[in-house]
Amino acid sequence: MLAARHAVLVPAKGELERSAYLLLSRLAAGGPMTIAALAEAFGLDVSTVHRQVAVVLKAGLVERVLDPGGGVARLLRVTAEGQRKLVAERGRILGCLRDILGEWPAERVAVLADVLIGYNEAVEGSEGRSWPR
Repeated sequence: MLAARHAVLVPAKGELERSAYLLLSRLAAGGPMTIAALAEAFGLDVSTVHRQVAVVLKAGLVERVLDPGGGVARLLRVTAEGQRKLVAERGRILGCLRDILGEWPAERVAVLADVLIGYNEAVEGSEGRSWPR
């Protein structure tokens, strides 16, 4: 399926690896989170997320901060450099999408967006979760 190929290849050509892009996107959207909360949000094992977090921590894209609620676990927060790279990567991805969909009328793009939202809702619903997480 071409859509799946483009969904995988477009992010792979940028500054951020796919897992880093997804982690940064989630933290930017939801605010600071623990590794366990990220694992839950992505439906992944904590050890997998821990390895992915180690990479973005080492690169200076996220940092550990104290839980303002007084919890023992450290939260992960996007750094200024992480935010800069995330914004640049989103811009690049949107540029790729504009190149692919540039000839489409706005109404057709809106229909595609609605269908993709419905697809995400159906996938998440089949796993007992709501969209967006």
